[in-house]
Formats: sequence, C-alpha cells, structure tokens
Amino acid sequence: MSTQAPSATQPSKNTSSLVWLVAEREIGSKLRSKAFLISTGILLLVALAGVLIGGFSSKSPTPDTIAATSQTANVVEALPNVKVTEVADRAAAEKLVRDDEVTAAVLPGDGPTGVVVLAKKDAPNSLVMSLSVSPKVEILEPATTNSLLRYLVAIGFGVVFLMAASTFGATIAQSVVEEKQTRVVELLISAIPTRVLLAGKVLGNTILAMAQIVLLAAIAVIGLIVTGQNEVLAGIGAPVLWFAVFFLFGFILLASLYSGAAAMVSRQEDIGSTTMPLMMLVMAPYILVIVFNDNPLVMTILSYIPFSAPVAMPVRLFVGEAQWWEPLLSLVLLLAACVGAILVGAKIYENSLLRMGARVKLGEALRG
Repeated sequence: MSTQAPSATQPSKNTSSLVWLVAEREIGSKLRSKAFLISTGILLLVALAGVLIGGFSSKSPTPDTIAATSQTANVVEALPNVKVTEVADRAAAEKLVRDDEVTAAVLPGDGPTGVVVLAKKDAPNSLVMSLSVSPKVEILEPATTNSLLRYLVAIGFGVVFLMAASTFGATIAQSVVEEKQTRVVELLISAIPTRVLLAGKVLGNTILAMAQIVLLAAIAVIGLIVTGQNEVLAGIGAPVLWFAVFFLFGFILLASLYSGAAAMVSRQEDIGSTTMPLMMLVMAPYILVIVFNDNPLVMTILSYIPFSAPVAMPVRLFVGEAQWWEPLLSLVLLLAACVGAILVGAKIYENSLLRMGARVKLGEALRG
C-alpha cells in the first residue's frame, strides 16, 4: 500500500495554521479578561473626552456685542469675533452700555485712532488691543500650524504609542514567563516549533494593539466631527494613516524583543529587570517628541530612529515639515530594524525558553 507524499505547500499551510492557532489563543485570553476590557473601555472614554474637550475649547469664543455709530460701524465690523449693533448717537450707545445690552461701544473721537471706546466698568482687552495703533510686523518664518495644536498632536501620538506598546509588550512578557513557570511551554513546544509559538504570540498581540489603534482613530474622527474641527480633521487624516503603518512595524519590533527578554527569566518578579531597557526605548519617543516638538532638527533626527519614528514622523507630516519621500525612507529603516529585532528576539527566545532557574545572561542566550 503506497502513501502519497505531502505536497510542497503543505508545511507552509501547517505552519501558518499553527501560528494562527497560537494567535487565536492569545486574542481569546485577552478578550476573556475583564481587566483588559475595562482598561480598554476607560482608555477609549478618556480619549473621547480629551478630543471633545480639546475641540470645544479650541472653538472661537462667543462674539462680543459692540455698539457703533454709522461713522465707526465699518471699523468695528472689521475686527475679529465681534457683533455690531448700530446706534444713532452717543446717547443711545450709552444707554445700551449701562443696560448691559452690549459689552462696549465704539464712537467717533479724537486721537490717532479716531475712535473712543465706551464701557460700563472695564473695556474688553481684545477690543482695545484691536483698535490700538500697532507697528507693522513681518514674519520671516511663519509657523505652519498653531503651536498649541502641534503640541497636542505630539502628546496624542506619543500617549497612544506609549500606552499601546507598553501595555501589550508587558502582556507578551507576562505570558511568556507564566508559561515557563507553569511548565505549559514544555507541552506547547512538544506540539509546535518554538518559532511558531513566538510568531503566534507576536501576531495575536499585534492584532489586539492595532484594533485598539483603529478604535482610537475612529474616536478621534468622531470627536473632531462633533466639535466641528473640519480643518483639523482634513489635516490629520494622512498623518494618522502613517502613524498606523509605523506603529504596526514598530510594535512588531518591540514585541519580538519583549518576548526574547521575557524568555530569559523564569519568575514574574524578574520581568522588570530584563524588560527595563525596552521600556526606556518606549518611553524615549514619548518624552523626546513632546519636549522637542517645535525643534525641526531634533524632530528630523527622531523621525529616522526606528524606536521614535512611529511618533516623530506623523507629527512632522501633520505640521508639513516632512517631504513626500521622508516617510518612505524612514519606513524602510524601520522595516530593516524590525527584521533584525525579529531575528535577535527569536534566537534569544529559542535558546532561553526551556532554561529554568536563574536568569539567563544575554550573551548565553545569543550563543545558545
């Protein structure tokens, strides 16, 4: 009785199905965790509240109602954020001011401006400054975006990257060590190859992290639409897409290293000692991009470093400081770093996974 030899494509199909099986196990364990679901819900609510509060606070304040005569109406109408109530004379303007029906009145007067501001107790500073005689100002290097908006966008990208990468990176590390402690890993690798187990863990947590990013992006879009921030929405669309792409490969890079670092220890208490350098690499983009968000030179350098590129490059794209080819070059560098991290992480993971007891030294893990 003859047996049919397996086809050339069968091993790859088996490998892919095993990777997906491990990924499903990772996803299912997180979705069954009440702590994970509650923390994710709180994160989404906080993000929505932040977008709504920021959107409403950035809207123009209620315009001041200003009384003006026919001689001064044209001057007042040219001012920003004012609503003009035309009156016949000074007496009518005074009555409106005293009755608190208008904030102030602008009437013909002497002096360089040719007008006088009439107020009940305090004149609006914005009105006085707008009517004051100021020197002509020429800006040699005009800002491409509002400085506050630039700062908020830097914080937004930084916080999302920090929270998602650190949360799911720690999840991978805890999962690896838990399987070592309970000896479950010995059963797992008797059925599937070590690298398949690693690939499934990285894939499952990457899917969860990207799902969280998509939800946060959807909430940001909804918040901007509700608050009428159409200009911001139009400007942030492309940077958000680039952020998602950079985050995908940046997270795979970190997840591979987290898995390898966690495999070097056998107790949950020791995770911090091996993953601390990686945590610093996650913290660095958050701190540096926020601190130097208005420094073009530093931001340019950060946008080409693989660990900070997922935050720095989208910020530069949002403010219009990056050329069209720069995100492509930065992505190539990130992909190269990602491949290197996968190879290093997989080697450490493979050589350390079955070694129990004392912490495995990095040199030993690399040499096997």
